[in-house]
Formats: sequence, structure tokens, C-alpha cells
Amino acid sequence: MKCPRCDGNKIEVIATSPVGNVWEVYECMDCFYSWRSTETPHIHEKFKLKKEQIENLQIIPPIPPLDK
Repeated sequence: MKCPRCDGNKIEVIATSPVGNVWEVYECMDCFYSWRSTETPHIHEKFKLKKEQIENLQIIPPIPPLDK
């Protein structure tokens, strides 16, 4: 299985349906895109990522703790 967003092959199952094994949720460990097994993801070319782009993405700053 390949990631529809970056064509990576490090895919993990991160959730399964609670009843009946109806669906699974997959996540790409390269670009962190996730999708459900019951859907056919269509990623517009504008939003596809290449390995070089992923390596140079900015780090999202952490959310500071809320004061109580």
C-alpha cells in the first residue's frame, strides 16, 4: 500500500471499526496523511508532497500550556 499524498510506503493502521471489522484508518508515517479504508482518496496534484518537500517542512510550534 502506498500513501496517496506522498507515495510513501510506511503505512500504519491507527484505528479499526469497533464493530464488525468494517473499516480501518491508515496513516502515512512520512507525511502524516490519514484515510479510511472505505474511501478512495483523491489528492489534487497541488497538494501532493515529494520526499524533499517533507524533509524541508517547517516545524509546527507546540501549543503553550493554558494558565488556570
